[in-house]
Amino acid sequence: MVALAAFAVGFVAGSHGGPAGAAACRSHAGLPDRHCTPGALDPRVTQRDIDRTVCHPGYSGTVRPPTSYTNRLKVEGIREYGFSDRRLSDYEEDHLVAISLGGSPTSPANLWPEPHSGRWNSSVKDKLEFYLYRRVCAGTYQLARARRDLSHDWVAAYRRLHP
Repeated sequence: MVALAAFAVGFVAGSHGGPAGAAACRSHAGLPDRHCTPGALDPRVTQRDIDRTVCHPGYSGTVRPPTSYTNRLKVEGIREYGFSDRRLSDYEEDHLVAISLGGSPTSPANLWPEPHSGRWNSSVKDKLEFYLYRRVCAGTYQLARARRDLSHDWVAAYRRLHP
């Protein structure tokens, strides 16, 4: 539980959640840099209250930050990750641990510029997130496990679960 609490707080260093300076972060085969984007949880969401929070229709919309906030982080993240493509429309400012699974909506430690292109892109991760969300809300998958699947290696989870 202590480890989960530490994870929930997140690790914020630099302006976006990673080390300061250009190209300080590296994306690896669709995964964000764990030092720059370790993920962060919303402490208001627990397994006990999923019916009142993440599994309640419309919940994500009530906590999702405005694009004025996420676009600023996206610009910073594209620079910090050293992406040569600087077009904002080519990225989703993605929550590593999805809001729909109790990821922090606003922590820079949970947000990173995820490319729309490549094998392990934003659409593929979105498919996994929805699959995990449905299972968590159906009671067939633990919230903590879904969060770990996303934060530690969502590509491996996708391969294992075949959503």
